[in-house]
Amino acid sequence: MVVISVKKPLSFSISLFTVSLLALIWFSPSSPFSRISVSTLSAKSKIDIWSVRRLVEWRPCKWWLNGDVTALPAESNGYIRVDCYGGLNQMRRDFCDGVGIARLLNATLVLPKFEVAAYWDESSGFADVFDVDYFIQQMNSFVKIVKELPVEIASKEPFPVDCSKRKGQFDYVESVLPSLLEHHYISFTPAMSQRRDRYPLHAKAALCQACYSALRLTRALEKKGSELLQAIPKPFLSLHLRFEPDMVGYSQCEYTGLSPESMEAVEAARGDRKPWTGEAAHVWRNRGKCPLTPNETAFILQALSIPTNTNIYLAAGDGLMELGGLTSVYTNIFTKANLLSGEDFSSMHGNSKAALDYYVSINSDSYVATYFGNMDKMVAAMRAFKGLFKTLLLSRRAFAEFTSRGLKGKELTEALWKAHRDDFVMGRGSALPDCFCEFRL
Repeated sequence: MVVISVKKPLSFSISLFTVSLLALIWFSPSSPFSRISVSTLSAKSKIDIWSVRRLVEWRPCKWWLNGDVTALPAESNGYIRVDCYGGLNQMRRDFCDGVGIARLLNATLVLPKFEVAAYWDESSGFADVFDVDYFIQQMNSFVKIVKELPVEIASKEPFPVDCSKRKGQFDYVESVLPSLLEHHYISFTPAMSQRRDRYPLHAKAALCQACYSALRLTRALEKKGSELLQAIPKPFLSLHLRFEPDMVGYSQCEYTGLSPESMEAVEAARGDRKPWTGEAAHVWRNRGKCPLTPNETAFILQALSIPTNTNIYLAAGDGLMELGGLTSVYTNIFTKANLLSGEDFSSMHGNSKAALDYYVSINSDSYVATYFGNMDKMVAAMRAFKGLFKTLLLSRRAFAEFTSRGLKGKELTEALWKAHRDDFVMGRGSALPDCFCEFRL
């Protein structure tokens, strides 16, 4: 039995007051990454972003939902195992692509291999996270799946196929199918940049069905996720904030105003990947390549008239830096760590923690992402599948461009409002078009 104890949200000491306009915002003239002074917006100054009328929504395509696809051939061309690496949502993306490829090649799918990764604090497999029987049941008529291989094949390791440059239908048919026919049992990891738009409908339908209908968490994880969801005060916003040392180090962006501890962690994570300098750094940042700090995130949320007393579930991994920049403004912050009992939380692996963040986020009243990564793409699409459209991706590019032009105070606030309003109205970033079709309201 999972025991959940609700603790007090972080940082209760701030006193809230109301003003009709943003106070003056100070930037250091030497760097666009300097800390922003954030003040409280009046709830009456403008409607919040969620009250804006949308013109476009993304909904599941009828060709997929109606199941009007090509029937499975009687004979299979062989067996495929998808080898998945990285965090949970990256592995989920790779597996969904693998399902589409298996259908494309008329292959029988073996349960995937989730690679054990010390970096992700992970040792769990596919069956530890997802309901296998439910998955097989839901994929009936879309693709053939087996839990165990036939005796004559079970003792053999699959023949590895390099798919790093395979992206479209003909790549797989011309290059991978011959290996499947020859060896009868192959394994591969799909390339990151798949051209799913080039798949025939029956292969795309299998991919869509796997990602959004068939992949359900195990009963144990769903129970824990449900209890966590009930413990969060309603209504609430789920915020996927990305400002970990490895994220910042990988971005090659330079920041000033960070604490010595944060700077040391970033330098350790960078390794040989040095930050851009000079004009290259300016161009890089204006392309939206630099993660938003918690302080910048709080400023943008206020610009969108999201009240500072909003209940926020922080869907994030361990190691977030400079979190005080957010919690000093938005004080009702909840996390897995302060909602789950200490013993229960400490015993969880990386995939289980990521699964809980995913479960809470697809069921939250609203969802905001600061970086459109694998989790955000899955959550945004799943929310669209469930008919939940209060989903928004904060624009790093817009923030960088406006601040580099010297916008401050009310002028910066209004520019950010308009940029995000236009994205929200047009449904940008709310779903992946591979399985979803544009619906004009």
